[in-house]
Amino acid sequence: MACLRLPAAHALHPFPAGRTKTPFSKPLVSNPRFTSSLVASTMRFRWEDVMQVSHEDEDRRDLRGYFHKIRICNRGNESKTEFVPFVIEDQVVGFIHKGFVDHLKDFPGVFTCLLGNGDHRFDNGRVTLHESLSTPGERTRAVAGVIRCLGELIPGIRSEHYPVTSSFGVPAFFSLERAAAPYFGIKAYGVHMNGYVEINGQKFLWIGKRSQMKPTYPGMLDHLVAGGLPHGISCKENLIKECEEEAGIPRSISDCATSVGAISYMDIDGFRYKRDVLFCYDLKLPADFIPNNEDGEVDSFRLIPVDDVANIIRRSEFFKPNCTIVIIDFLFRHGYISPDDCGYLKLLQSLRSGDCC
Repeated sequence: MACLRLPAAHALHPFPAGRTKTPFSKPLVSNPRFTSSLVASTMRFRWEDVMQVSHEDEDRRDLRGYFHKIRICNRGNESKTEFVPFVIEDQVVGFIHKGFVDHLKDFPGVFTCLLGNGDHRFDNGRVTLHESLSTPGERTRAVAGVIRCLGELIPGIRSEHYPVTSSFGVPAFFSLERAAAPYFGIKAYGVHMNGYVEINGQKFLWIGKRSQMKPTYPGMLDHLVAGGLPHGISCKENLIKECEEEAGIPRSISDCATSVGAISYMDIDGFRYKRDVLFCYDLKLPADFIPNNEDGEVDSFRLIPVDDVANIIRRSEFFKPNCTIVIIDFLFRHGYISPDDCGYLKLLQSLRSGDCC
């Protein structure tokens, strides 16, 4: 295959885990002008900045800050017409931007691109794999070769594969490099866990600060454990693995994590169409447990009262965007958001703005 080189389109103190100092900056307060991509590229702050925001006076029944976070994860709805279905064996498995399709046309032995062909099912056209690619293994290898050839057009290659399916739990048509998932608009699944403790009747959440070396959202806040769901591993086993790697939580504790549902969102940004479903878990930890990062992806941890975490989400852009939705779900389930709060049902519904299947 000829390759084309294309341009790139418990505590009041932190617990360090290979901490890297970052320059001081004023706290970044929520503003609709900020998008997730902007925040990802410019965010620099310290725990002191976070705690300052957490203590600022705020009407805790005002849900507008939560709605703003939901919108950040669900951008670009007006751009859906710029995408065409990605179809395999007559099943829609994703959506691909017409501009990205132009690059796939350079690989006719792998992709069949039919745009505006009057197909009664797909008026806008469709993309499928070449009919000669009939097995999952053949498809995986062929598409991987194209991704290598596309080079910097798909940045951040991780050599981790996601299953390409029409819905969760069904056999995969093939496996796709994780970094390429949004460029093909496939459904991607993940496991996200809120780790909390109770001290004298008050609940606290363990919050992590991502390493500045992370390729995505460096230095931003995260809940205790999260990870994408690769091909060939169950949700619970993946969670247990991530618990050990990200927070040093042994299986004897992480095995007690409780599955509490799922959230979903759909976000369009240029050629990227993210259709994510996150399986949510809660884990009540011993009061004396202190997390310890094992894989270098977390800079430090801090234990923060849940009320203060809620304030940070409403008042700032410090959290990685999709983590805010998982924590908002926690706030609903643990009674921090009440039916008496204006917008309760609309906010609850918005936690599953994507295709949750």
